[in-house]
Amino acid sequence: MEDTITAVVPVYNEEEALREVIEKLKVVLSQGQFKYEIIVVDDGSSDGTSEILSKIDGIQVVTHPTNSGYGKALKTGISRAKGNWILIIDADGSYEAGDVPELLERRKECDMVIGLRRGRKTYDSLLRKPAKWFLNKLAGYLAGINIPDLNSGLRVFRKDLALKFWHLFPDRFSFTTTLTMCFLASGHTIEYVNINYLKRIGKSKIMPSNFLQFINLVIRLVIYFEPLKIFVPVSLIIFLLGVFFALYSFFYLDRIMDVTVVVLLLTSLQIFFFGLLAELIVKRSSK
Repeated sequence: MEDTITAVVPVYNEEEALREVIEKLKVVLSQGQFKYEIIVVDDGSSDGTSEILSKIDGIQVVTHPTNSGYGKALKTGISRAKGNWILIIDADGSYEAGDVPELLERRKECDMVIGLRRGRKTYDSLLRKPAKWFLNKLAGYLAGINIPDLNSGLRVFRKDLALKFWHLFPDRFSFTTTLTMCFLASGHTIEYVNINYLKRIGKSKIMPSNFLQFINLVIRLVIYFEPLKIFVPVSLIIFLLGVFFALYSFFYLDRIMDVTVVVLLLTSLQIFFFGLLAELIVKRSSK
């Protein structure tokens, strides 16, 4: 079957960069040896976005009456896609359409190709850089594999595989994080292609509080796929605390064990067995 590419572009108040992004994307896709469509999801924009979209030919526009979130906009576009491959790209000018052809070429070798933001031109906020590094390292440790870019907004992936995890995709910014973690945890192949990453045009929609939401999401996804990677370390830490208090009470308080030690050791055992139970449930449901 011939591949069809559906480009999904989520938009929320991006009137400054929108037209240029869409026009460049149209040129790039028209040069490929495949069928394609472009679906732009206007996520309740309050600026001139809708007027600009109405004047661009060759695209499908879907409008949310109110702002529902980046993930919700992507899900709307994917659910309407006719293509068997989904390409996502932001409309803020931070990603270059010129990087798209290489991602599409590499899709033949894997299930998802992610634009790795380490190209010749790479902009990264000094405030966000440590947070991104920590998030990538945490996700990589918990997933048991190196993840150089967890939430890049330029990527191409198989639609049928993404639909398997539909119930896990959030409506907000963590859609791409979830997508990456789900593909890795399920053994699907991912390739990375170096791309340029430019300073976005307009105001960013990501808030500092989103960082904690990303961490919470990563931990929940690991519990969903590999629960022992969370439960065992937590159990071990509490067990070591129990041992520490036991030794402290023996050498400094002249008693072998007190209530604190008992509670810590029993809690450690409970968490460990909860982890085993969760692991059995995950393995059984995946068969």
